[in-house]
Amino acid sequence: MIEMGLYDINEGDFRGYTPLAWAAHNGHDEMVEMLLGREEVDPDKQDNDGRTPLSHAAGRGYEGVVKLLLRREDVNPNRPDNCDQTPLMFATKLGHRGVVALLQACEAVTHCPFKRRRPDDETATTDEQRNVETKRRQLNRNAKN
Repeated sequence: MIEMGLYDINEGDFRGYTPLAWAAHNGHDEMVEMLLGREEVDPDKQDNDGRTPLSHAAGRGYEGVVKLLLRREDVNPNRPDNCDQTPLMFATKLGHRGVVALLQACEAVTHCPFKRRRPDDETATTDEQRNVETKRRQLNRNAKN
């Protein structure tokens, strides 16, 4: 079907998962390699949650798939998902040390996982600012009592 042009290989399912995303998600190194060999495959395509094939592979600890994807210049290893989580963040919080090492060794990885932002930083979110204000009020109340 793909060869005949009847199916767009970058078309996602109801979750937005492409064939490459599914292969990466399930750790199928050979399938990932085959799909990456096709010119029309977008290796950095985000699903409905903003996750990329690299994000899926990193989050599940599939070192072989991560290596294959990191070889591609058209894969952004810093691309966050809709919740601002990067592949390095997923690998770190899920304890996939091998994947963490691979990502940290990649010169293109610049996003520091779990970086704390100051509330007065222009990149801080409104929620962060509200949390700081709430904590200040609580501290003031406790100090008065």
